[in-house]
Amino acid sequence: MVAGQQAGASGESDSDQPVLRLRDLSVHFGGSAVAASEGIDLDLTPGRVLALVGESGSGKSVTALGSLGLLPTTARVSGSALLSRPGDKGGGTSEVELVGAARPVLDDARGRLVGTIFQEPASALDPLLTIRAQISEAIRAHGDRHGISRSRLRERVGELLTRVGLPEVERIAASYPHQLSGGQQQRACIALALACDPPVIVADEPTTALDVTVQAGILDLLRALTRDGMAVLLITHDMGVVADIADEVAVMRRGHIVERGGVDEIFSRPSHPYTRELLGAVPRLDALREAPARRESEQTGRQASAVVEVTDLDVVYRARGRRPVHAVRGVSLTIAPGEVLGLVGESGSGKSTIAGTLTGMVPVTSGSVRVDGVEVAGASRRALLPVRRQTGVVYQNPASALNPRRTVGASIAEPLMLHAEMESAQRRARVRELLEQVRLPVSMAERYPHEMSGGQRQRVAIARALALRPRLVIADEPTSALDVSVQAVVLDLLASLQSELEFACLFVSHDLAVVEQVAARTVVLSQGRVVEEGPTDQVLAHPREDYTRRLVAAVPVPDPRVQRSRRAAGV
Repeated sequence: MVAGQQAGASGESDSDQPVLRLRDLSVHFGGSAVAASEGIDLDLTPGRVLALVGESGSGKSVTALGSLGLLPTTARVSGSALLSRPGDKGGGTSEVELVGAARPVLDDARGRLVGTIFQEPASALDPLLTIRAQISEAIRAHGDRHGISRSRLRERVGELLTRVGLPEVERIAASYPHQLSGGQQQRACIALALACDPPVIVADEPTTALDVTVQAGILDLLRALTRDGMAVLLITHDMGVVADIADEVAVMRRGHIVERGGVDEIFSRPSHPYTRELLGAVPRLDALREAPARRESEQTGRQASAVVEVTDLDVVYRARGRRPVHAVRGVSLTIAPGEVLGLVGESGSGKSTIAGTLTGMVPVTSGSVRVDGVEVAGASRRALLPVRRQTGVVYQNPASALNPRRTVGASIAEPLMLHAEMESAQRRARVRELLEQVRLPVSMAERYPHEMSGGQRQRVAIARALALRPRLVIADEPTSALDVSVQAVVLDLLASLQSELEFACLFVSHDLAVVEQVAARTVVLSQGRVVEEGPTDQVLAHPREDYTRRLVAAVPVPDPRVQRSRRAAGV
């Protein structure tokens, strides 16, 4: 259905009129009487960013995808989503109704009028096509209907890749997604979304998996798009990102918008308790906090023999037909009993590689890696058994770390079956004890991972990591996939368990504000080398090295006024 009224006929200028209007939009799945989102009213205006925020499951993505007809057929969408489109001869605009629209109408709107940027660029891009082929396909599908020459198409792809700040345009265009870094993949996704210069961009968690410097570049790019007149709907749980880029904010909880307003108003005078809770859970790097008792005990622990001793570690990846990649260069570090060591740096800096050497999963090229007195470098599988028995690992994505075909209880019991001589009754008792330790009901043992929230799954992963009472826990980006309120709960839980059980912990993260909360010491990596290390508050509050200063400066502060002043000062 196309609305009869021409937008240009009203007294408002085109720049004041919404390009996308949601009215009483609701989404139900299957026969459920409970709405995934209900009664949503939103306006997207040219040149402005509207941030839609809330916990996982609050209805943010469902609202956006439902308005664009991108949900599965089990979804029932009602209400209205009116999208402005230019007149056929450039005279004013008309509106097209997307809810209930026929497939050709939706196909025309998506890509030509609305570009979409998803959270996981690796899954959004076709692994079998080059970046050039994918962007070209979008241009042909939604662009010049009378055809476009091959040379012009090649030129247009180059323009788009340049616009999103990608270097070596020809190499990037000829690359497959797996040949690009995470940041390059996300920029390629943005180029794909911009292929037909749509007036609306929907960005669904576009920076969640990116390190702070890459994130800063993506936010700069989105900001530039609004200067070009695009309207951006930003879906995120990162309140620092919201403060950095949003003009308006709508807060969702349990499928409803509970508060909306200008970004300054929401951050300085939140009226709803849930909004205040969200803002209170945000870790802040601009207000370094001390935890004297914890840090004092960790300093005392450093005087004892180290649980981890890494000396002059080098790791080189070699593949036939390719140049060797020197992932880690001359790294030395120690972790004492009861100490939390933060390991930070950009993607590709060597953080996860170092973590992998501690369990023997990543081969050591040269140097020494000792865990609890055992030399890991070059050790046989049998020699590594005591190391793996004494090491628990918490991964970034609990959904992929837990077997979907096993119950939670079976997943937690798995290391007990492999490494501990226990009767089945003893294992069940230990599983119950672990669930209680991570503050989950014992009844959760009978559930499957898909029946739990992201925060609950991560608690299960922590319980499994602690099953054998390890001396060392490796936490590899354990909170980056979680929204802020759940992240705060998981961090509090980790800190409490670490204090109680006194295990050493290597905490790998690109989120400096999170590292500041949990780690007594921090090691900063760049291109496989240690560039700075020391007490966390000293490293982050008074960094000595330019690289560390750039990392710290790239972290968004959850305060819009501070962010504006930082941008004005060129920080």
